[in-house]
Amino acid sequence: MVKSWANLGVDLHVEPTGTGVRRGLTDALRDAVRTGRLAPGTRLPSSRTLAADLGIARNTVADAYADLVAEGWLTARQGSGTRVAERAVVPPADTTPPRRLHGRPTYDLVPGTPDLAAFPRTEWLKAARRAFTAAPYQALGYGDPRGRVELRTALAAYLSRVRGVRADPEHILISAGISSGLRLIGAVLRARGAQDIAVESYGLTAHWQILDEAGLRTRPLPFDELGTDPGRLTDESAVLLTPAHQFPMGLPLRHDRRSAVVDWARRTGGLVLEDDYDGEFRYDRQPIGALQGLDPDQVVYLGTASKSLAPGLRLAWMVLPPPLVEEVAKAKGGIDTCGVLDQLTLAEFITSGAYDRHVRSARLRYRRRRDTLVDALAQHAPDVHVTGIAAGFHAVLSLPPGTEQSVVQAAAWQGLALHTLSFYRHEHALADPLDALVVGYGTPPDHAWTGAVEALCRVLP
Repeated sequence: MVKSWANLGVDLHVEPTGTGVRRGLTDALRDAVRTGRLAPGTRLPSSRTLAADLGIARNTVADAYADLVAEGWLTARQGSGTRVAERAVVPPADTTPPRRLHGRPTYDLVPGTPDLAAFPRTEWLKAARRAFTAAPYQALGYGDPRGRVELRTALAAYLSRVRGVRADPEHILISAGISSGLRLIGAVLRARGAQDIAVESYGLTAHWQILDEAGLRTRPLPFDELGTDPGRLTDESAVLLTPAHQFPMGLPLRHDRRSAVVDWARRTGGLVLEDDYDGEFRYDRQPIGALQGLDPDQVVYLGTASKSLAPGLRLAWMVLPPPLVEEVAKAKGGIDTCGVLDQLTLAEFITSGAYDRHVRSARLRYRRRRDTLVDALAQHAPDVHVTGIAAGFHAVLSLPPGTEQSVVQAAAWQGLALHTLSFYRHEHALADPLDALVVGYGTPPDHAWTGAVEALCRVLP
């Protein structure tokens, strides 16, 4: 059977321009290589195929190819065809400041995501190889709904040592992120007849929505200059807190208020949900211990690898009071729904000491970024007050009343993605509205941080 030309070779979009077919084709191909549209190593169609596609003479294509080979834009070898040469791609010169009004911002200062460029790929791959080599074949089955015992055991030892959590592997459940854990807890609370849950006046809307979807009404607690005030807790079935580093305000829960929350739970039988999202990242003194250590029977401890490693791993954990373990495991389902290989890898990563080394390195990196931010603000925006910087990787920047939206609009012109404090305020918050920015310093990679800080300073009043 005779093969049609339409079934041979590879496709290439090229539009010869200017006078003369050969020159127009040569210019178009050169421009495609120069701008990077045709990447180094890309194989081009044969002269016969491209000539048939464009409706021009084969010799014209062959001559254009030969010209570009002579200029160094293409290479031609017997048996491997014509390809784009390996050379640096020089983008068009642009001396204007980085600015994007649409699509992805130049600098992402939205809090909540770590520096993904610093993910420890080499050490993670080593841990994955060791873990997978040592894993029993049964590990690849459906598994315990609480998660792999290797990871639960590693977490029990690590959390006890680093966060002061009193944990037994039997009482730990692995979930696909803290949001997934909240969804399970919300379902269990609703099944028990709960109707209301207390939350902080400032927090994550996504978490409140999860609880709302579970059929629970969220009641915000007062917030003052000392942080969240649990004095209004009454007959709620549970309370959701970020006691080590309140998100987003950045204040730790005072010692007397920590005791008051636990006393309320003991007195009423209420449950404390402790979101310890970034408890390992404290800079000015030793990390504040987990609230769970005061009473493991009344506190559900929620932790995650999303801030210390990467949210894409979808690995988080809950340390549950013993009476809750069976109910939460049942709510999760009869099988483990988290990736086994990642669980085994994280377990090995922790037990080998690689996790400690990574956290310490990340802590130094984020502290340097925080210091750069604070120094730049002191120099270029001395009227802006910075708070919440003793831990984590975000800061709260106070603004003059009524200026939040104008600053955000100016930031958009500078290619900055920012969140205002009002973005995190509960609609029924028992706290006065404040004009402020919540600036994350985890997301931009190291090479972009200076530019991000300079752009931020340009938009502040």
